[in-house]
Amino acid sequence: LPELGIDVSNISFNTLTLQSDKFICIREKLAQKEQVCIVDLEDATKTFRRPITADSAIMNPENKIIALKAGRNLQVFNLEMKAKVKSCMMSEDVQYWRWITPFDIALVTESSVFHWSIEGTSSPIKQFERNATLNGTQIISYCTNAKMNWMALIGISAPQGRIVGSMQLYNKDRSASQNIEAHAAEFSEIWLEGASQPTQVFSFTSRNATGSKLYVVEIDHAEGNPPFQKRSSDIFFPPEAVNDFPVAMQAGKKYEIVYMVTKFGFIHLFDLETGACIFSNRISSDTVFVTTKHDNGIIAINRKGQVLSVGINEDNVIPYILQNSGNVELAFRMASRANLPGADQLYVQRFQQLMSQGQYGDAAKMAASSPRGMLRTENTINQLRHMQGAPGQLTPILQYFATILEKGELNRYESIELARPVLVSNRKSLLEKWLKEDKLECSEELGDIVLPHDATLALSVYLRANVPAKVVVCFAQSGQFDKIVLYCKKVGYTPDWVPLLMQVARADGDKACEFALSLIKEEPPLVSADQVYGVFSGLNLVQQTTRFLLEALKANNESDAHLQTKLLEINLLNAPQVADAILGNNMFSHFDRPYIAQLAEKAGLYQRALELYDNLDDIKRVAVHTEVLNAEWLVGYFGNLSVDDSLAVMRQMLEHNMAQNLQVVVQVAIKYSELLGPQKVIDVFEDCRCNEGLYYYLGSVVNVSQDPAVVFKYIQAAVATGQTKEVERVVRDNNHYDAEKVKNYLKEASLPDQLPLIIVCDRHDFVHDLVLYLYSSGLSKYIEVYVQQVNPSRLPQVVGALLDVDCDEQILKSLISSTPPQFSVSELVDEIEKRNRLKLLHRWLEAKASEGSQDAGVYNALAKIYIDSNYEPERFLSSNKLYDPRVIGAYSERRDPSLAYLAYSQGQCDDELLRLTNDNGMFKQQARYMIKRRDLGLWGKALSGDSQHPLNQSHRRQLIDQVVSYGIPEADDPEEVSVCVKAFMGASLPHELIELLERIILEDTPFSNNSNLQNLLILTAVKVEQTRVADYIERLSNYDAPDIAEICINNGLFEEAFNIFKRFEVNTEAIGVLIDHIGSLDRAYEYAERCDQPEVWSRLAKSQLDGLRIKDSIDSYIRADDPSNYAEVIDVATHAGKFDDLVRFLLMARMKVREP
Repeated sequence: LPELGIDVSNISFNTLTLQSDKFICIREKLAQKEQVCIVDLEDATKTFRRPITADSAIMNPENKIIALKAGRNLQVFNLEMKAKVKSCMMSEDVQYWRWITPFDIALVTESSVFHWSIEGTSSPIKQFERNATLNGTQIISYCTNAKMNWMALIGISAPQGRIVGSMQLYNKDRSASQNIEAHAAEFSEIWLEGASQPTQVFSFTSRNATGSKLYVVEIDHAEGNPPFQKRSSDIFFPPEAVNDFPVAMQAGKKYEIVYMVTKFGFIHLFDLETGACIFSNRISSDTVFVTTKHDNGIIAINRKGQVLSVGINEDNVIPYILQNSGNVELAFRMASRANLPGADQLYVQRFQQLMSQGQYGDAAKMAASSPRGMLRTENTINQLRHMQGAPGQLTPILQYFATILEKGELNRYESIELARPVLVSNRKSLLEKWLKEDKLECSEELGDIVLPHDATLALSVYLRANVPAKVVVCFAQSGQFDKIVLYCKKVGYTPDWVPLLMQVARADGDKACEFALSLIKEEPPLVSADQVYGVFSGLNLVQQTTRFLLEALKANNESDAHLQTKLLEINLLNAPQVADAILGNNMFSHFDRPYIAQLAEKAGLYQRALELYDNLDDIKRVAVHTEVLNAEWLVGYFGNLSVDDSLAVMRQMLEHNMAQNLQVVVQVAIKYSELLGPQKVIDVFEDCRCNEGLYYYLGSVVNVSQDPAVVFKYIQAAVATGQTKEVERVVRDNNHYDAEKVKNYLKEASLPDQLPLIIVCDRHDFVHDLVLYLYSSGLSKYIEVYVQQVNPSRLPQVVGALLDVDCDEQILKSLISSTPPQFSVSELVDEIEKRNRLKLLHRWLEAKASEGSQDAGVYNALAKIYIDSNYEPERFLSSNKLYDPRVIGAYSERRDPSLAYLAYSQGQCDDELLRLTNDNGMFKQQARYMIKRRDLGLWGKALSGDSQHPLNQSHRRQLIDQVVSYGIPEADDPEEVSVCVKAFMGASLPHELIELLERIILEDTPFSNNSNLQNLLILTAVKVEQTRVADYIERLSNYDAPDIAEICINNGLFEEAFNIFKRFEVNTEAIGVLIDHIGSLDRAYEYAERCDQPEVWSRLAKSQLDGLRIKDSIDSYIRADDPSNYAEVIDVATHAGKFDDLVRFLLMARMKVREP
């Protein structure tokens, strides 16, 4: 280690850890800098350092994972991934720790032992509590067995100068501990003779005052194993090592020995089964403080940093035992157990001895377990084969084989010799088992022996023996063709593929096809498609040929055109349905199309023939077979033909067999109508005299066509075929026919049912012509059908037309009465009114009214009749609310304006009423209506005008006069008066407003005492007629005096304001007007004398003082008994020398206030 740059001071039990033979971990401290150095024992040049500060660091036994301890904090890091794996915080200090598996760490605290897994998220799990005997010791070792149900914790102490070892052996299953004086311990396993599984043993060493011993004991005895007797052996320490003691033990599994290392550098090797000492010597002159297992030996490190490796020299160990200890049995057993040289002659002698003594079974077992198989020879087998065993036991030769199979595998010769009797006895399952367990050495000879009995098992043998030729044959015989190519690639073997394929094809065509496909898929292909076709066609394997070529030719290469043709040919001749499927999937495009088309036609595959033919004559010849062709496909096929070819084929199909082919031809015509042209298709049907086809074709086209000629043709075809209902549908639903032309045609056609004609005339407003035609043709019943069933809303036009031909009134009345009420009564009235026959409806209208009709047209007509006949029209217009007032008002204007006014007023037709009353000078009615209407908008139109009613000053003056003279006096609703006043205000008519208000207030009306109106009158007068204000103030009493007075003051009407305050005895404000606005102190004094109120005298006194009328002011203050302004009075009187008057004031003041 010093050669790697590691200081000797950092090499100690506390700073260096060795968890396995992978890494050494050293904590270094150099110049106050702490780091961890990790030495890779497989390559010391890979030593690397990390700046890590920790109390302890231990490397994972297998991976570059390091565990660090700093105080009670434990952390695990993956150095390669540079990531933290796990961490935890312990509640106690960790005195000792080590990796016990690549995934688990043992943690020893002062009180307990824990196991901590670095997988998952679990915390350390407590295993057991420390025994008190370990208190005060230094923990130097901890180990577990493989199952981790046995654990041993070892600590050392130095009482009285002697190093004493204390061990706590704990069994998890029994939760029990045993305290043993021991310095080192190890768990391991050994194989005992006759055992079916290994025996678990625990070995430990101790040195006390009387001596030192090694102990080996069994733990967890396995049922069926022979018992193991406890072993103990003395440990020799030389005189110079009187204070030496064991520090570590490591077991070697291969040799079943244990290595014990002492502090002073001595090493002792013991056989675990017997406890015998094999070797003892010193390997280091310096203290050894740490060890670990290495290649069935150990690695140790001493205080100088030397890394020591100790192992067994296999060539010398057996001779050494025989030479130095003379322990023949140990040498014999160890050589057999570990397959070591050095005891060959001994084995030969013992084998011959057993054979001569007749102990054939023991001899067989001995030969089977001989080191390196020295006795496993053909000679031995021949000897044992002829020997007979004891009755009831296996023969020596079988014991020989059983012993070998139990512990290892048979060699080539043994495998052959064992296979023969096993196969003869029909127990090939044993061979299968041994093969799976790799107990047999496979060879071509062994495969040949097995092949007659089981080809699959023989294949397994040939595979293991690497006999490619026979492996391929077996694969082929067993049908595993997919594995042949893979195997040949793997082993680099190239057979002759075509003969092999021929051989397989003769045996099984389907498997041969699979084999051929696997060969053709290789890159490059191992056989050509032509070769495979030659093999399969020569054996007449049609299905297999088809399957193969479908896969081989799927790339659709032009170079494979001949094979594509061959594939289709053999199937058209042998399996037409397969050829049909191939052609249907469009897999190939390079075959001989004309040739295949001919074969398809001969095979009855007309669809495929049509797909392949290009010649029009061929197409016409095949297309007529619609009885076997799919109609939907055939219709789609026409989409690939030109327009002329399509028409030619359609014509051929109709001429060949019209009844059979009509439906398909019609479908083609319908689908490609736009492309072919409707007229050309019509020509085809007409040329073939196929009226039915023409009807069906046009029946589908007519719904989407916008060509009037097409629609007309369809109507003609429908009429010709007697499809009257279809004619009816078309003329009702279609919007693209020439209505005039269709109407005239239907008239000429004289259909038994006139409904189509009725529909045409109804839709296109030929009602008058229709009625004249039907009436003149004696088809009056269809007139009833028209208005009663087709379109009742056309009744007005029908009645008008019938009136034009002087139809009898009774017929008309009957027609009107029997028609459903879906027509407009107003239109009916208009039509009859145009012809001055309105009275015709009198009784019918009254009947409708008595039935409770809500149709305004009914009542409009009645109103007109009542007005014209002067049959109490006023009563009807006043009481009926269902007529249209605008209609009736307009109707009445020239006949009787008063009736028009009545109609307009009933319907609140403001604009019409305003126009009517202005035009006819009906201002009194206008005034009354407007007051009752209470509509400011209407008032605005009348008083100010608008775009519809320009202002006429004369009309406005007459309206105002009527409002003032008649309208307002008649009003009894405050809202009517309020709206009227607002209207005058909104129209900016102040003088007219005063006139209106005087009429309302000054005369005896219900609104004379209305405070708002009185306020409005005075305020309006203030603005425009100030001379009237004084009179209004005196005559009115219910206005808001303070507010009105303030407005008067603001408008300079001071006397009027004074009179308001005076009248309503607001004396302070009144004297304020005299002083502030009129400016007369004398009048103010007289007013104060008359009122004689303190607050009035105080107001006067202040004004007199401001005017330096000191004596008068003091007199007024004294009369007001008001000393509040004493400071100003004293100041002014003092400056003026009015002390006598001041004394009078002060005498009054002293009675009211006191100075502070």
